[in-house]
Amino acid sequence: MARNRIDVHTHLVPPFDMSRRNVLVGGAAMLAAFGLPMRLLADQPSPASAPAPYGNNQGESHINMITTKDGTKIYFKDWGTGRPVVFSHGWPLTADAWDAQMLFLGEHGYRVIAHDRRGHGRSSQPWNGNEMDTYADDLATLIETLDLKNATLVGHSTGGGEVARYIGRHGSKRVSQAVLIAAVPPLMLKTKNNPAGLPISVFDQIRAGVVADRSQFFKDLSMPFYGYNKPDAKISQGVRDSFWLQGMQASIKGAYDCIKAFSETDQTEDLKKFDVPTLVLQGDADQIVPFADSGLLQSKLIKGATLKVYPGAPHGLCTTHADQVNADLLAFLKS
Repeated sequence: MARNRIDVHTHLVPPFDMSRRNVLVGGAAMLAAFGLPMRLLADQPSPASAPAPYGNNQGESHINMITTKDGTKIYFKDWGTGRPVVFSHGWPLTADAWDAQMLFLGEHGYRVIAHDRRGHGRSSQPWNGNEMDTYADDLATLIETLDLKNATLVGHSTGGGEVARYIGRHGSKRVSQAVLIAAVPPLMLKTKNNPAGLPISVFDQIRAGVVADRSQFFKDLSMPFYGYNKPDAKISQGVRDSFWLQGMQASIKGAYDCIKAFSETDQTEDLKKFDVPTLVLQGDADQIVPFADSGLLQSKLIKGATLKVYPGAPHGLCTTHADQVNADLLAFLKS
């Protein structure tokens, strides 16, 4: 066994002429109003030169969707070229949570792909399938539809559970590396076989918050998520607003069911099936997913895993410690 390493449809028709001439005239007036140079308008593409749809890695378009076997449509971003890096986001967020990592790695020559989990963001909001097996199957459909090979899978929080269940359920034939960041496996819930877990009352309180007033609940949750409730924290209202906005894009059914998925799914056996190089990243000040019951255990259950602990980092370290996470991801990809 390799030795583990630890490093401390309402359609609105606009009541105005959208001809190219009027757009240019209106655009010129707006640029002048904000004191911006006219050359910016000249840089805008004509309709004939607009970005190509998915398949040419030109970013988002209205057809950046795949359809799963139960008819659910999964939205995804697919940017850049090179070896693919596939990101799975945490609860209750969207693919936008990976902006810092996707921009950085895309600029360093990687093809970066991130999807909105079913029930979240711009994907469909089905009543059924909001559990870890189906999340993993949706990820498999995405990977197979895009015919990805030699991919690195990166999962944060619930997304880490999705990655683990994907490997446990579908194997690693299309995967060369895995990264778990503040991920939920092996099991968050306290049980007879997991006495160090969190009591069911913790997750019942989360469910109650989502049902009673999920808008306020998400606003409140952003504080411990990013460690902003610490006395010396430098709070970004923009980050908090983004968290709330992403959370409110989820269906209440998807958000509610996902709580059970991330807290009660035992993924011990999934972790034991990892057979690719794996990097585990987590902050030791994580207030959402306790480090001792997640990152530390992952590094022991996954053969040859490398664990990197970020002193003082919160659960949302991909945002608060983006530069460090990006550097570690790039180094791992190159290893």
